[in-house]
Amino acid sequence: MPPALPASDFDFATSGRRVFAVERDGLAAVAARIDGAFSSACTAILGGRGRVVCTGMGKSGHVARKIAATLASTGTPAFYMHPGEAAHGDLGMVTDADIVLALSYSGESDELLLLLPALRRQGNFVIAMTGRGLSTLAREADLHLDVSVPAEACPLALAPTSSTTAALAMGDALAVALLEARGFTADDFARSHPAGALGRRLLLHITDVMHAGDEVPRIGPGASINEALVEMSRKRLGMTAVVDDAGRLLGLYTDGDLRRSLDDAAVDLRTTRIDAVMTRAPRTIDADALAVEAAQLMEAHKINALLVVDGDGRVVGALNIHDLLRARVV
Repeated sequence: MPPALPASDFDFATSGRRVFAVERDGLAAVAARIDGAFSSACTAILGGRGRVVCTGMGKSGHVARKIAATLASTGTPAFYMHPGEAAHGDLGMVTDADIVLALSYSGESDELLLLLPALRRQGNFVIAMTGRGLSTLAREADLHLDVSVPAEACPLALAPTSSTTAALAMGDALAVALLEARGFTADDFARSHPAGALGRRLLLHITDVMHAGDEVPRIGPGASINEALVEMSRKRLGMTAVVDDAGRLLGLYTDGDLRRSLDDAAVDLRTTRIDAVMTRAPRTIDADALAVEAAQLMEAHKINALLVVDGDGRVVGALNIHDLLRARVV
């Protein structure tokens, strides 16, 4: 092996840009070949009764695993199957209603070819994704998606680079085309990503994060500021609702209101009624609203807490910014 150049003498940036250029050309070549076979593959998957079983060896296997994950998260049930394990029992995961998406750039991977007779006997529809249209896999499959590229970015033409990028992009193209054809929405995406940021934003409602029942601080309009402070300290939400005998909201008293009361020499904490210093017609939110709407409301009006009211104006809950932080909505 010849000695490597000193790091200071090697132009890393030029090498990196060359890789991007080669792979860009490869993607352009594959995109130009998206035709009837691609449409037929989408039609077959869309009309299928089962799942898409993605399989491949080596680097193609890594790409197949990612394609399966992308399909599954965008409305097309899919999973990855290792072809080596498939030949030793995992093929039992595949039903006759499933469509098999087999990836092999050469189209001659022994592990994949070994599966074809069994898949044929079971009646599976096979879509091959290869870089050689005359390969065994391409010829034996029901459909062939051509992902051949003019050159690999690897200067030795050994490490799969442009070819794996092209296969990955073809998988993304399938997933997005199917997503659009299904009318898949952001809400649908959130349902399959409940732990993700989008899932929390679209699925978490006020009722999931608010304090309810005895946890809600509330006092009557005739209570003193001192009594309000006791309730606020007990419930630890930095506020208290002021309600009538029927539980309907009359006003709100917060930590900020307390600071203003302390600055007012005319206010006696023991004798001043809370309805004299409370905030009337405070910002509220409905229990059916999304938690992210509460966050937006707090941000827009520079407030840290909200009361939750029902259609009759009764206080049914309360939350503050810390509740939204714990729920990772903000």
